[in-house]
Amino acid sequence: MASTPPSPPAPASAPEGSGLSSIGQVIELADQLSSCADQLHERIMKEIRGYGGRAVPEKVQNTLRRLLEDEVLLRQRANGLYADAATVVVQGLGKPQSQLMALTVDAAEKIRKIGLIGEVTSLVAGLLAFAGAVTTGQPAPILLALDKIRKQIKLVEAYAPAKPPADPPAAAT
Repeated sequence: MASTPPSPPAPASAPEGSGLSSIGQVIELADQLSSCADQLHERIMKEIRGYGGRAVPEKVQNTLRRLLEDEVLLRQRANGLYADAATVVVQGLGKPQSQLMALTVDAAEKIRKIGLIGEVTSLVAGLLAFAGAVTTGQPAPILLALDKIRKQIKLVEAYAPAKPPADPPAAAT
């Protein structure tokens, strides 16, 4: 019986407050921002397909155009982080990398699931502000942008329709 090779050791956990403090962490964030842009693109296309070939209302078209522009901008900022990772390393952010990643993963999920496409715009604006703030390398604007994303996610969750309770299992007779 062949044994499987041992798993590589888990990376040593970074100390608290070390988010974006290495080139690898900046690249990890760029990857996640690219993933958010992917989710945004999928969401836009889903919205367009939802009209089944019928004309998309002008108000929705305008929102979708702005979101497509935001998608491009988000990708540009992620690509800028890849290119400039060595110069964007942030010292003294005071937030762990895992918290930054969890917030952007949550944002990508919200983009995918938000009920109305218009509600996506504020969340995407927060991601763009965050990506732009990271390029400064300064903790204060990064923390402000993170707070904006966090608040927007809470608003989305507060206004999301409640899931109906699950039906109780049928009793055996």
